Amino acid sequence: MSFVFARRPPRRMIASSFVLLSAIAAFATIFGSVRGIIHDPQHRPVQGAKVVLRSTTSEWKQETLTNDNGAFLFTAVPVGIYEASTTKEGFTAESKQIQVSSATGSELHFQFAVAAVEQKVEVSAAPELVNPSSSTAQTLISRADIANTPGADRANSLSLITDFVPGAYMVHDQLHVRGGHQISWLVDGVPVPNTNIASNVGPQFDPKDIDYLEVQRGGYSAEYGDRAYGTFNVVPRSGFERNNEGELIASYGTYNSTDNQLNFGSHSERVAYFASLSGNRTDLGLETPVAKTLHDAAWGLSGFGSVIYNITPSDQLRIVGSGRGDDYEVPNTPEQQAEGIRDNQTERDSFLNATWAHTTKSGILFTLSPFYHFNSANFQGGPNDTPVITSDQRASHYYGGQATLAVTRGRHNARIGFIAFGEHEDHRFGLTANDGVSIDSLRQQNSIGGNIETIFLEDSFKAAQWLTLNGGVRLTHFGGLISENAADPRIGAAIRIPKIGAVIRGFYGRYYQPPPLETLNGPLLGLAALDGVGFLPLRGERDEQWEVGIGIPFKGWAIDGGYFHTFAKNYFDHDALGNSNIFFPLTIARARIRGWEATLRSPQIGRVGAHLAYSHQYAEGRGGVSGGLTDFTPPEDGSYFFLDHDQRDTLNFGLDVRLPRRSWVSSNVLYGSGFLAGDGPAHFPGHTTLDLSTGKNFGERWGLKLTATNVFNDRYQIDEANTFGGTHFYDARRVALQVRYKFHY
Repeated sequence: MSFVFARRPPRRMIASSFVLLSAIAAFATIFGSVRGIIHDPQHRPVQGAKVVLRSTTSEWKQETLTNDNGAFLFTAVPVGIYEASTTKEGFTAESKQIQVSSATGSELHFQFAVAAVEQKVEVSAAPELVNPSSSTAQTLISRADIANTPGADRANSLSLITDFVPGAYMVHDQLHVRGGHQISWLVDGVPVPNTNIASNVGPQFDPKDIDYLEVQRGGYSAEYGDRAYGTFNVVPRSGFERNNEGELIASYGTYNSTDNQLNFGSHSERVAYFASLSGNRTDLGLETPVAKTLHDAAWGLSGFGSVIYNITPSDQLRIVGSGRGDDYEVPNTPEQQAEGIRDNQTERDSFLNATWAHTTKSGILFTLSPFYHFNSANFQGGPNDTPVITSDQRASHYYGGQATLAVTRGRHNARIGFIAFGEHEDHRFGLTANDGVSIDSLRQQNSIGGNIETIFLEDSFKAAQWLTLNGGVRLTHFGGLISENAADPRIGAAIRIPKIGAVIRGFYGRYYQPPPLETLNGPLLGLAALDGVGFLPLRGERDEQWEVGIGIPFKGWAIDGGYFHTFAKNYFDHDALGNSNIFFPLTIARARIRGWEATLRSPQIGRVGAHLAYSHQYAEGRGGVSGGLTDFTPPEDGSYFFLDHDQRDTLNFGLDVRLPRRSWVSSNVLYGSGFLAGDGPAHFPGHTTLDLSTGKNFGERWGLKLTATNVFNDRYQIDEANTFGGTHFYDARRVALQVRYKFHY
């Protein structure tokens, strides 16, 4: 027997999304801003001084002159690290480095000295890594970090995040940050929406295409974030670091693994471009249900491109696009392998966005960004699956746009914006009997639509030289199988302690996270009911978060620590059907996630640099399942229980050493205290792994790198889900040799 159930989005709903998109609005800007002031030795403002802001990793730059008050302002500055240099006849030239974050203002102060006979330029040894105006906890990861960290540039790796961000780890092939996995990906500040996070295991970006990755993990402004647990803003390679140059990367390692890329890029005064084609293949693709690796091959192919066109000095057009496909064999246990089980999952992902940025001499920045994203996940059970063969196919389309208006005036840095996008999903789920008796099949198809509209208003107010107040509100409407509205305030403060430069920050905010469009009805719902399993409608997660922290700069070191507390209603999680890699969304009535975290970054001390990320947190749930497919029963006394990805302590420590003759060695030590075992409260034993890489450059064109991850091959068990199941072991030791060749064309 076969059944088809269809639900299509009302035309009025789709039309309203496009009407809203034609209005002015925004979600997240691509840029930050840099402003400052220059004084002479008598602390009088210096008028007409030339200020040049230049990227430390490419040939991008902007120039301006100070006004009558000695002030200068740069808008439309992409995320990254920059050097600001100042010159004025009769004074010594000076230069400082500064780290720029998106949607925030960075500040510089120069004190000129009278020029001597021999002028010299004073350059700070390290960038100013603590933003005195921000109440957001964030981490900036550079292209150099990705290239040198063991395994971080591998196509299917998220080590670039887990090695640098406290409380970030991989469990059942899903990235978790601060106890949750509802995260947002953006490229150049433009969202790549995906409300089906739990159903994908493949990456959206190849790490080799990234120039900087800006990670925000809490304390978001009203402009950023429905996803409370992490926002990842990718600044792609632009071509400003190239002059008709290309690069060929090839590697081979254990488990027949290969990870290759051909990229090229260049720039002129007005145009910059970067493009890449990547391919990867391995016999160890996904986390395995047992220590042995069986039926676990994976392969992928992707293309990426970025173009920047400076139409006029005040207008810039940026276009970024990507397309990738990934195929996975779902790993087996020895029993499944002997039975001939051969399940597979294929995933496809592509996006395209364009941004027009317009700046004015008065410090106003306007951006408008249409975007499109396609994502699919298709699971197909093998012909020997018993008693049924399962197929699960989903294709999702997201189409929309954003715009933002940012105004910097006096002590105010204000923003107003709007985002709207529609989403359409086709979902097919099927069961075919394969028990040697019945030949019945069960099919269900859903065609579902939804839309999200968000407006935000916010201001960062410099109340005093030592105090910045941040406040705003985010208004969201979600329409799908249900309709929900949210008004979320965000308030924060940053207090700078004079002389030592430390910044104390505090934040309180609320979040609304729209639900996926997933549904289950018809015959499959009846089948689930026969097995004692029900399906409840999914509603959006609502979070209340507060945190306090401190950032301390000290002679090029950056030390950051803080405490956060998140309380969630309808906490979003997922259930894995056994080890099948089929995930159904699920919400738990309540969740409480709290913890301490700390990061440390050293300057380059001689030949050595170091970084550390530590988290001590609790991830707990309470109450029953409030949405999704469930047969889970909470504790009868209503007490909190540990979530299946709870891990008390997580520590990553990395060390980079520059050796003579253009050689280097990099290491990373990961410690975890162990995830929840079954229903708990006991946890698995703690674990420690070591990753190493070493490399050498031969002239300007050739380079070699040898990488070994999980050097001691510790195949410890990661999890044993306490709901529908799912058991996973940590990756086996991988060793790979990479060759790089640079060329001109």
